[in-house]
Amino acid sequence: MELTAQLRTDLKSAMQAGDQKRTSVLRMIFSAIKNKEIEEHKKDIGLGDEEVIAVIRREAKKRKDAVAEYEKAGRPELAESEKEELAMLDIYLPQEISDDEIMRAINDGIHQLGSPSEKDTGALMKIIMPSLKGRASGDRITKLAKDALAGQASV
Repeated sequence: MELTAQLRTDLKSAMQAGDQKRTSVLRMIFSAIKNKEIEEHKKDIGLGDEEVIAVIRREAKKRKDAVAEYEKAGRPELAESEKEELAMLDIYLPQEISDDEIMRAINDGIHQLGSPSEKDTGALMKIIMPSLKGRASGDRITKLAKDALAGQASV
């Protein structure tokens, strides 16, 4: 609940400072949190910090996807706006672990599987995701896992 309190404090500060963009982003976060509370039937008790981080992570992913789409469509001004929102969201997310740490978990998973091939990506992900969930983006983990399995197959 500390994160929610921090968000609330930051929202008040942004409102007092007249920072409309930051106020808008923080209100969006609270709206997403409230929707998740309703969805999870936790309206009375609220979400824990891990659940709030998951909500913020989901909103950040939406912004990353929007940036890519706007850049592809030739709309740099809209992409820049999404990048600003993403930067504001990133403040509340924990730092992701390094690629080296992810690769250690992947190598442990490969060792558990024996001699996997590229088609065993799903099985590898089932093994490694519980230890990496919330510590790195799924896209990043999947890419590194596929690359590692491709390297295993060519050896």
